[in-house]
Amino acid sequence: MLDPIIAFFSRVFEMIGRGIGTFIAWLLWPFMAFGRWYNRRGWIIKTPIIAIVLAIVIGYGHFFWVAERWVNWDQDYVDRYDFASLTVTPGEALPEGSVTQCAPSAIVQVTSDLIDFSVNQNYWVPQHPLSKAGLFGMAWKNTPFLDNKAAFLLGMNQVLRRTTVELVDRLGRVRGTSQINQNLQEARQDMAYTEDAWWLTFSAPFVQPTTAERQRDAKRALDRFNQELTACEGQFDARTDNLMQFLDRITGDIGSTSDILRQRMEASDLGWFDPRADDRFWFTYGQLYAYYGILEATQADFRDVYDDRRLTAVWERTEDQLRASLDMHPFIISNGNESSWIMPSHLATMGFYLLRVRSNLVEMRDILER
Repeated sequence: MLDPIIAFFSRVFEMIGRGIGTFIAWLLWPFMAFGRWYNRRGWIIKTPIIAIVLAIVIGYGHFFWVAERWVNWDQDYVDRYDFASLTVTPGEALPEGSVTQCAPSAIVQVTSDLIDFSVNQNYWVPQHPLSKAGLFGMAWKNTPFLDNKAAFLLGMNQVLRRTTVELVDRLGRVRGTSQINQNLQEARQDMAYTEDAWWLTFSAPFVQPTTAERQRDAKRALDRFNQELTACEGQFDARTDNLMQFLDRITGDIGSTSDILRQRMEASDLGWFDPRADDRFWFTYGQLYAYYGILEATQADFRDVYDDRRLTAVWERTEDQLRASLDMHPFIISNGNESSWIMPSHLATMGFYLLRVRSNLVEMRDILER
């Protein structure tokens, strides 16, 4: 009685097996055909082919290594700075020092250290030629693979570009009529360089500085500016209106990112299968990671303003929210429906942290304006 049923399922599994075998044979056919062609060739042809294959294997091996290896990533990196001990405005004489020993800028120091983290301690992934090539022509950001670190670095770069612009335009000069500091100007120009420049290009002169090289130049320029401040030769204008302007710029930057998250959430709710969710998440994470240090440094450089306007309470809330957002680093980023209990929306959670930080920055700005 069971023989027909057994025979039926046997035929089904046999057909499935035959289909899988045919698919694998179709998949391997180009490689097998190339192998047969290769075996009939002489070493004059085989040698360059081996060299090309080795270059591809080594290149992708290096790309996988730098794209997945995170060096010195630390959510508590701000604790390495002793900001609480900074009681003097940048450029002013230290209480215990001589007239030629002045205080450096914490904002400049943190910006320089974050650049060092991005391009010296880690490899700047977006400039890697295989990162630019993508997966068979498809950009890595449209795949679930090998784009997390690149998105994180680009998020940090967004913050560092914004900070260098504000240093040139307002913080590193007195009012709007004083001369622009040349070191800060060079840092801004270097940070505004394209984000994915490799040393070879298809346009003349066919050789160019890489993005990492230009950012290293920006770090050196920032360090020179801090040396000017330490020697009491530089200017840092820690006025209330400058702080208000800086907070306005940060608030606008964060608001733009929150809208990017919203658009992605509206465009897809594929949960763990959304290939764009991870790079959106890690770009935002990179921004918050950098702003955590920059805002801590801002509180140190503008300590007199914070104390005079009694911003301590709202600042401590902002600090706690920034630090809490950095505890969120799931293994797989999900962009599910907000009401789903199976596949959560990590983008919505990150957007919640982002808007909490933004609302506190708006509150600080309102207090300063009163």
